This record gives sequence, structure tokens and C-alpha cells, in this order.
Amino acid sequence: MEATINGIFPTPVYISKLDRELTSKELSFIYKTKLDVYNNEGNKTSNNNYILNSKEFKTLKDELDLKVQDYFDKVISPANNITPYITQSWLNYTEKNQYHHKHQHPNSLVSGVFYINCHEEYDKIKFFNDNYKTIKPEVKDWNMWNSESWWFSVKTSDVILFPSSLTHMVETKQGDNTRISLAFNVFIKGTVGKNKSLTELILWL
Repeated sequence: MEATINGIFPTPVYISKLDRELTSKELSFIYKTKLDVYNNEGNKTSNNNYILNSKEFKTLKDELDLKVQDYFDKVISPANNITPYITQSWLNYTEKNQYHHKHQHPNSLVSGVFYINCHEEYDKIKFFNDNYKTIKPEVKDWNMWNSESWWFSVKTSDVILFPSSLTHMVETKQGDNTRISLAFNVFIKGTVGKNKSLTELILWL
């Protein structure tokens, strides 16, 4: 039967790539930081949760800032003069048979992950549609319309950005590599809304 199914109000998941390899100085800092972590729910996270403010990551932060700006330009396309900026940032270390619990990122507009070390065959990020369903039939064939979760394979140097309200997790890790990722949150400064519409909100850093 001929029909067209259109998608409206999609959830953006921005996928890009860092255009270089990390330097020996950056990698040394990453592996040194692995000694200063705490036990998260399922894996380990750096005690330094403003890791991108470290001098060793100055260039990397500048490059991730450009990715964040590109997301805002292409996805949000704000009319006002607003500037996104990275708030907290931290390193995650996930070993074989560990996982990263299901969660969102409150007090943030956009969240991101930069993949430092991962195995393309095994490593994924999984997202969830948490909208309540009044009626929930059993599904024969899953697709993008009826799925309650969706995952993307990730590769070393990938950068993924998504709305902070989007629930996500890392399932139990397979493969012998240590999955290392740098996660971060993004907020904005500037003016949101319009003065004459009585929706103006001025956000200062």
C-alpha cells in the first residue's frame, strides 16, 4: 500500500570527529588521571570534573568548543546573540564487564562525549525514549518509530552531542580495551527571548 511516513520534531544526535590524533602530552595526562578517580555506578570517573580547564587540554577544549558552536549553528540556529560554553567536564574509564548507568544530565542544555579510546566493534552509546505510553502493543519488527531505545557504534576520535535531557547509557563492556571517554555539559550566556514579548532572559557567566 502506498504511503508516506514523515518524521516531525526529531531528537538531534550530532556526530563528528576530531581531525587529529591526541598528542603524547594529552595521552600522558589522560593515563595519569586514571590514578585519580572514584567509583561511579558501573565504571570509574575522574575526580577532576572540570578536566577541560587543565592546561594539558587547552587545545582540545578549543576544538570541542568549535564542535559545540557548530551544533548550535546547525541545530538550534539562535536568532539572539547567545554563546554556548562548556561547564563541567570529566573522564570516564570503563573496563571489560563494566558499564555506565542509565542517566541524563540536569542543569545543562547540551551534553557531549569525546571518545579517546574505544573498540568500534564493541563500543556503543545507547539512547532511550522515556515518553510514557498509554497503550503499548507488543512489537513484531522494531523500527525508528516504535523503538524505545537506539544505539550508535562509536570510534576513537568521535564527538557526539545531544540534548542533555536525552537518557543514555553504556551497556556492559565487551572487548579487552579500556573504553576512555571525555564527557561534558554545555550551557549558554547571552539574551534568550524578546523584550517586547516579555520572554527576555539575560544570562551572564
